[in-house]
Amino acid sequence: MAAQGGVLFQEKVSRLLSRHDGKPVLKPNRPLVLRDAVANRKPKKGEATCITEMSVMMACWKQNNFVDGLCSSEMNAFYTCVNNAQAAMKNRSEQSGLQGGRLHPKQATALLRRYPNLRTEI
Repeated sequence: MAAQGGVLFQEKVSRLLSRHDGKPVLKPNRPLVLRDAVANRKPKKGEATCITEMSVMMACWKQNNFVDGLCSSEMNAFYTCVNNAQAAMKNRSEQSGLQGGRLHPKQATALLRRYPNLRTEI
């Protein structure tokens, strides 16, 4: 089924590139070939964590004129939340690397350079 879809796609592309009434229907401004590199984009950041603990800590600071000693329990709660969030993020990144998931752009570029695409158009 996938091979048939590929053949249909190639037929459609060749039909769009063929001359119709002396004019090309589709005129690509670049060659229709895949590149051997991937755009180097940073992965999206996750949502913010420990917002409630941080707001409770800041409210305590404001009530106590920014004296750290009076807000030690709120500070400890915030720091434990941050440590738990960092540990969870580290575990998540290790699991995604083991399961395959999405490759980092540098890894994808290295693989594409090792196994380059054909440089001919369809």
